[in-house]
Amino acid sequence: MSMRDTNDWFANLGGGTRVALVVAGTFRSDAGVLLGSVPWTTWNPMVAAELDEHRRLRQALNCLLIESPAGRVLVETGIGERLDEKATKMRGMEGLPVLDAMRAARFNPESVDIVALSHLHFDHAGGLLDRAGQRAFARATIVAQRAEWEVALSDNSRNAAGYDQADLRLVRPFAEADMVDGQRELLPGVSVVATSGHTGGHQAIIVRGQTGTVGFFGDLCMRPWNTNPTWLPSFDDFPLQSVDAKEDLFAQAADEGWRIVLSHEAVTPIGRIVRADGAYRFIAE
Repeated sequence: MSMRDTNDWFANLGGGTRVALVVAGTFRSDAGVLLGSVPWTTWNPMVAAELDEHRRLRQALNCLLIESPAGRVLVETGIGERLDEKATKMRGMEGLPVLDAMRAARFNPESVDIVALSHLHFDHAGGLLDRAGQRAFARATIVAQRAEWEVALSDNSRNAAGYDQADLRLVRPFAEADMVDGQRELLPGVSVVATSGHTGGHQAIIVRGQTGTVGFFGDLCMRPWNTNPTWLPSFDDFPLQSVDAKEDLFAQAADEGWRIVLSHEAVTPIGRIVRADGAYRFIAE
């Protein structure tokens, strides 16, 4: 059965390159933290219908599957399946973790050649291990920026909230050989581009085919409102770098008509970024 038959969104980019969305469940995040310095009076009308009793928003764990003649790439892994019942309830997790979600989409996790991560926060890299603490993707190389690994495993107390350092220490022995520095083409047409901003080693993933380009900007573009370059979550480590990186990526995406996959949007995760009155706007497909 094809990816088109088993996924909510699919695109054929020509030349044997295909991409599909797989959602590895959802979780809840504090709305004020996600909107950062944006005033409550501005953002509340936009999301009021989505807020739960704790003023949290429902965040999808969007992953991107890429098939090409040269191999198969999975972008992101979600939170995974290693949280205990208390942590699962606290984070408001629902739905299938990445391995189960992939199998439900009839995509064999063992067929993945490369796992590319925008960054190593728990909600993006948590699925690198299975429930037993073993490699979730047995033969895949793990691609993240070297700078991200240095940040993730540093002694800075701020990291405790964003990174699962214990699990990352289990992952590092089989991931360190494939750390990247800056931009790299992983397979023909599939590249990572260092951005920094959200974290010190954040990266975007770009997929170029014969008939179009798909961009996954990680947590530089989580939800539709993040196409305003200055609307940043409060947990961006380098906000000024986030603004600069978003300006560069959004300009290229708008001018070249890229499709964009939003990292945490549950309702309209696929669309395009367009220029609008000197700024940018997300148009859902």
